Amino acid sequence: MAGLDASILSISAFAAVSAGALAYAVLGGRIAAEQSLEKRKQLVKRSDSERAMAKSTRDRVSETAKRRKSVQETVKELEQRQKVKDRALRRPPLRIQLRQAGMQTSVEGFYIYSAISGLIVAAAIVVVGAPLVVLPAGALAGAVGLPRWFVAFKRKRRMTRFLEEFPNALDIVVRAIRSGLPLHDGIRLIALESPEPVRGEFRRIVEAQQIGLSIPDAASRMQETMPCPEAGFFGVVIQIQNQAGGNISEALDNLSRVLRDRKRMKAKIKALSMEVKVSAVIIGALPFVVATLVMMLNPGYILPLFLTSTGNVILAGAGIWMAIGLLVMRQMMNLKV
Repeated sequence: MAGLDASILSISAFAAVSAGALAYAVLGGRIAAEQSLEKRKQLVKRSDSERAMAKSTRDRVSETAKRRKSVQETVKELEQRQKVKDRALRRPPLRIQLRQAGMQTSVEGFYIYSAISGLIVAAAIVVVGAPLVVLPAGALAGAVGLPRWFVAFKRKRRMTRFLEEFPNALDIVVRAIRSGLPLHDGIRLIALESPEPVRGEFRRIVEAQQIGLSIPDAASRMQETMPCPEAGFFGVVIQIQNQAGGNISEALDNLSRVLRDRKRMKAKIKALSMEVKVSAVIIGALPFVVATLVMMLNPGYILPLFLTSTGNVILAGAGIWMAIGLLVMRQMMNLKV
């Protein structure tokens, strides 16, 4: 009986082991296959993720390259346009010069005033009793030189007043944009409340918008009536931001800071060149001071310069050379920023 129980136990143990081995053989292969499949899935997912990341990186690099290329093309196009404008602004027609000076006079009126100025100068020469030889030259200078000098003086003074107020106007536009207003509302705000000539220039932009021009096109035309580099910078910034995108308030803020830095640099250069200017004034005034002193102390010594033809030639030559020297010194003092 005991032997029979041992045999049954042995058979049961053998059957259990056989069943376990069979189950392991069947299920182990399936588990291994499932583990291998799971590993392959993980590899596929990882490779898909890596491919997606690589594609995203390539797309981002490609987008950056496209944007950089677009900005470069825009800048190149604007540079070409700016060169054409600069060539036109170096010698603008008289009509444009009058607009840049802020004068409401027409070209015909300017010529009438020029003729009147020439007649006044000629009459003054006759009244003073100067030789009639200088009458044509004086009339020509009064009719051609004096009116154009006046227009150039008005242009320069208007540009100076514009540059004094332009950075403040840009700051107002930046604050308006950051507070939620669109760009054209900020420009309209300047056109209503800023002092002249900034108000007039921004009013032209608003009027150009009303007849159908876009803000970039209207801003790029500002340099036609305000021939200074700062107005050109404003038009370039607006056009680049319009075509390439970006933060317009930050761009205008940077432009305002650059304009203020240029202004400080100009003031520093002016202070450093003041010594040269004083030297030029002293050198230019010295011949007249010496001539006056000699005339007071010994008139007979200097009168031949004024009473003889040889003396007149010497005076004319000395005046010409002195004028050339002063012009050279002036060019040396006029440093461009």
